Amino acid sequence: MAVRTSKNDYARHNFTDEELVKLFVETQENRYFEKLYERYSEKVYHKCLSFVKDSAKAEDLTHDIFLKLIFKLGTFKEDAKFSTWLYSITYNHCMDQLRSNKKRGEVLQEDPIEVPDDVDLNNLFDGEDIEIKNLKTALDQLTVEEKGVLFMKYMDDLSIRDIAGIFNVTESAIKMRLLRSREKLRKKYLETIIFLGILAAKMVELVWDIL
Repeated sequence: MAVRTSKNDYARHNFTDEELVKLFVETQENRYFEKLYERYSEKVYHKCLSFVKDSAKAEDLTHDIFLKLIFKLGTFKEDAKFSTWLYSITYNHCMDQLRSNKKRGEVLQEDPIEVPDDVDLNNLFDGEDIEIKNLKTALDQLTVEEKGVLFMKYMDDLSIRDIAGIFNVTESAIKMRLLRSREKLRKKYLETIIFLGILAAKMVELVWDIL
């Protein structure tokens, strides 16, 4: 059934994301798409920025994603959640761009292993105190896929099912990726701390030698 609305209704009614999609597809009126843009452009920009670390590139990616969105809205399924669907487009576009630019050469290889359903994936470092600067350094050493799956789970709080849908793999495969990515991040984080500790010790030795 078509969604009917007048200009007065539009002014009064706070449409859901899904209603705005339906209205835009049916009417092709820009005001519905503009409302979606107002709600999500900033969020999409920050997600892009977390990948490319460059504000100008993040803006370009955001523009490209919303341009792509105009043509993809007709494929949106009514029983889906728009925000999750948009995030999947955002992540896939960012990861495709990073791959094409060859910013990360390593690809996550998977062996067929079983991950129990009750595995606790809720805490990235199990309550440890984390230094943000060192964590960012460690994140920069992960592949696009590893960083993407961690962002989806721990920054956007997407469900295992939603992430599996974005990557078009099984839920078990996503659990496995999360476990491996988390452990790799922990390892890189600890290596960063050790390296900085050694560097600091060397600097102290040099200062004492000079004195």
